[in-house]
Amino acid sequence: MGMAGSPRIHVMLLPLFFIGISTLASATTLFILTNECSYTVWPATLSGDGAISGDGVFALLPGDTSEFQSQAGWSGLIWARTACVFDINDGNSHCLTGDCDGKLNCTVTAAPPFTQAEFAIGSAGDKDVYDVSLVDGYNVGLSVRPTGGSGNCLTRGCATDINAICPRELQVVDVGGAVVACKRSATSYSEIFENACPKASNNPYDHKTSSCSFPDYFITFCPSNVN
Repeated sequence: MGMAGSPRIHVMLLPLFFIGISTLASATTLFILTNECSYTVWPATLSGDGAISGDGVFALLPGDTSEFQSQAGWSGLIWARTACVFDINDGNSHCLTGDCDGKLNCTVTAAPPFTQAEFAIGSAGDKDVYDVSLVDGYNVGLSVRPTGGSGNCLTRGCATDINAICPRELQVVDVGGAVVACKRSATSYSEIFENACPKASNNPYDHKTSSCSFPDYFITFCPSNVN
């Protein structure tokens, strides 16, 4: 859970083609990221066209919050990376989970397994379409909660610690033997994901998406619940 006291606020700036200037402010969508994990995470974003959507990498400590904006029409992924080391001098940058080719700013999607939030802003008329997907496995709990919108504005995500119930053959472990991620399998093990996280997409052909008009989004890593 988060550290006591007021959270630190980081503002992640986006390239100008994502940031709404004052005359277009009403067209922007605000994403508020909060880390409720007991450990540091490094949020990652990737645009649908593979472009970098974040301007700089930052660590989100337990209890910390960060914000960024996107324009209508943006589509992409948001996920958490864990146990990261970024060293641009010796080329040994990497993350234990959620890594994207060791890059500071992701231009490719992460190596599975990882939990991901998927967004298509304004893709259905004036509605956003979004979900939290475990199709590529799980590394941390994640929830997406819309605020201020109208329509089918449901919270999506997974609050269950699947690492704690992951079968041995699907486990990804660190050097100390702790389970840090759980691989996805097409076998009966899929029921573990589906039963643990019914408000997340567990099937590539049956995503549990929601649609909402003009919301902002609270994105929480390691949420205590998905309500």
